[in-house]
Amino acid sequence: MDERQFEALASEALRSIELALDRSGVDADVELKDGGVLEATLDNGAKLIVNRHRAAREIWVAARAGGFHFRWDGAVWKDTRDGAELFAALSKLVSAQSGTGVILSA
Repeated sequence: MDERQFEALASEALRSIELALDRSGVDADVELKDGGVLEATLDNGAKLIVNRHRAAREIWVAARAGGFHFRWDGAVWKDTRDGAELFAALSKLVSAQSGTGVILSA
């Protein structure tokens, strides 16, 4: 994947995550910042940060549970360690951090 393809796919993923969080009903302040960084601050103060990492051509997620890297497999973004799909992984992370069951989808 070249840089232009990565930028387009990663930007779309970040916008989709922002919309999914807004639609989820979880009480969170969600901000998509310049440079491809999405920051979600939950009402309990917990944070979730999602950003694109150009050099690795990955989407990185920082949460209380740790750091996660997602790589495009041609169809979806998958965790480089366990193969979890990005939105499924984010659903688990947001649920754990918010204390509310959340299902996020693109």
